Amino acid sequence: MTKKEKIFRTTKEVVKTARRRKNSSTRWLQRQINDPYVRQAQAEGKRSRAAYKIIQIDEKFNIFNKGNSVLDLGAAPGSWTEVALERAGGITVAVDILDMDDIKNAIILKADLSDEESSDLIKKLNNEKFDVVLSDMAASTTGHKQTDHIRTQALAELAAIYAIEFLKPGGVFCAKVFQGGTHEDLLLNLKSNFKSIKHFKPEASRKGSPETYVIARDFKG
Repeated sequence: MTKKEKIFRTTKEVVKTARRRKNSSTRWLQRQINDPYVRQAQAEGKRSRAAYKIIQIDEKFNIFNKGNSVLDLGAAPGSWTEVALERAGGITVAVDILDMDDIKNAIILKADLSDEESSDLIKKLNNEKFDVVLSDMAASTTGHKQTDHIRTQALAELAAIYAIEFLKPGGVFCAKVFQGGTHEDLLLNLKSNFKSIKHFKPEASRKGSPETYVIARDFKG
């Protein structure tokens, strides 16, 4: 049995509802404990299970090439940044409004991407365009599905604005999106700026999640 098989073939653990803990919190904790990608991330020293999403996207679409420069938007805790460095290895800038632990060879910027000044800060860190722009941003959940959908979709549209500003001609944009709603507006914007648009839901995305990823290739510039 391989190391990965040992990680995935484990006995399901049950979390009891503790006093003062909501049932929803108990269900979330139990899902985390029994999530094979959480276990794999812990075993392999990755910052979060999200690393396997971008790994699977890259295996499918080959978005990284050696020496590529990468801009990772909403990067915390940094798992996508680490994968980008492993697979591309060029200048990598990670931006998030949250604090992030240092990542060797990455440039980390704490900034609010909705602030217009953030664009200037990125330019000061790297005055060249990027080969790849990534975004795994999602809004904090409110419990209201329609509101959460709209807020996360707005972040995808914001990421697209940065991609169009910072990508080199021929560059790649990969971002988390939710199907439906304002997604058509984003799609029209991407089609006018990229030659190829694909959608993909990696195996590492949870089955019940509405998330999928848009991969836009060959930026027209």
